[in-house]
Amino acid sequence: MLTQVYNKRDAEKITSEITHIINPTKKIKDLEKQLEFSESYQNRVNLADAHLANKDYKSALPLYLRALQDGSENDFYVNSKLVETYFLAENYSETVLHAEKIKDKLEYKKSKTQFICGLAHEKLGDFELAEHNLRQIDIRYSFYDERLILAEFLMSRNKKEDAKTILEDIKNESQHITRTNQKLYRGTVAQVEKLLAQLD
Repeated sequence: MLTQVYNKRDAEKITSEITHIINPTKKIKDLEKQLEFSESYQNRVNLADAHLANKDYKSALPLYLRALQDGSENDFYVNSKLVETYFLAENYSETVLHAEKIKDKLEYKKSKTQFICGLAHEKLGDFELAEHNLRQIDIRYSFYDERLILAEFLMSRNKKEDAKTILEDIKNESQHITRTNQKLYRGTVAQVEKLLAQLD
């Protein structure tokens, strides 16, 4: 009997997750109801995350900003989400402003958030700061897409040797990663090989 209850609960959870993937507005409506019922920090952040996943940046931003007021001004998770949301909404000065609030935190160093901050600096024309932040992501056996973007950035700044080194590293590493990752990064590796051919 207990296993039937457990399995039923599991099935309901899986069904609900599938519904939310197929119909993201259903998930948003559910999360809006939760927030109406209880205006907690977590409910606000959950709804903001759903809007961000749905590429509705205008709805996500005020929820994240309000969550910062509720919690701590230096909350890493919410500020990192604001960095991402403002960047996707093409507000690059706000992207940098929120990155500044968390740049001294350990989780920020060599993170995707720092990388996004670098991209924002590039958009603002501050290429030195852009390069400093983008280079932090150059870590072996990880961040393949970001490292490709870094190589392209360096090529645009006429630092072809630096770019070539990064591209060759990615190409070599790609031969030693799992099958799953090889499938996942097939497009990235193809682009790396294309750029290497241009540099030769």
